[in-house]
Amino acid sequence: MALKSMTGFGRGEANGGGVKVAVELSTVNRKQFDCNFSIPRELACLDAKMHALAHGRISRGYVKGLVTVAAVEGADASAGLNAAPARRQIEAIRGMARELGLADDLTASSLLRLPEALRPGLLPENPLEFWPVLETALSAALESLDVMRLREGDALEQDLRQRFHELRKISDAIAALAPAVPSSYKTALEKRLADLLGGGAAVDPALLAREAAVFADRCDVSEELTRLASHFDQVGKVLSQGGACGRTLDFLCQELFREINTTGSKANNAEISRLVIDFKAGLEAAREQVQNIE
Repeated sequence: MALKSMTGFGRGEANGGGVKVAVELSTVNRKQFDCNFSIPRELACLDAKMHALAHGRISRGYVKGLVTVAAVEGADASAGLNAAPARRQIEAIRGMARELGLADDLTASSLLRLPEALRPGLLPENPLEFWPVLETALSAALESLDVMRLREGDALEQDLRQRFHELRKISDAIAALAPAVPSSYKTALEKRLADLLGGGAAVDPALLAREAAVFADRCDVSEELTRLASHFDQVGKVLSQGGACGRTLDFLCQELFREINTTGSKANNAEISRLVIDFKAGLEAAREQVQNIE
């Protein structure tokens, strides 16, 4: 299963009952799933159905949808004018005018100020009757959205594989340097002690060995390097499995940072410290990309 980006756009249309409905969807990054549809007021009761249909295809991210309804070209739009609400409002206005002793100066142009009453009656009285058409349009928009999300997800996967490959090379370089750190410390310590003692005074081998052993234990990063290697293996498996793996990759990035941070604090070596800084910078860039994956 391929990776999906949380960013995308899709559009779908459907016709039915002399009506054309268009659905436009756009998605952006978000840790959880959130959905907001802008739909005609008469279809408000269908919002939950749209939400469930979208959530069935999108596990996380912010989804913004726009639903527009129009008469199919060539249909008799005038037959769809809903005059009954306008008639009721006109009668109420005239009744109020009589009570207040006002002149009845209503004209045909007064209807233009009653947009809610004179709205085109394109939709059925029962919104549920309109759901099959809306569902078809929304499903088409989700399919179109998936195409873009998959295309961008493929690009993200290739980028992440390269980034984690570079990070693993840095980890391998640290692993190659780590075993030599205690012996380098022992040599440097022996030289400093000899300089301090001066002359031909010999350095106590037992003292030197004890200090070197303590240092070797304190700077041992073998456990951290083992866990780093394990995390890299997990990253490879997750990328290969694909699907909604953004949270998993984000967790693995956190664990990689924790291990490399401990490695940097324990290693006590200038070259390893430089590599740790490079690792952290590369990991931060990779984690930013992970935030785009569903």
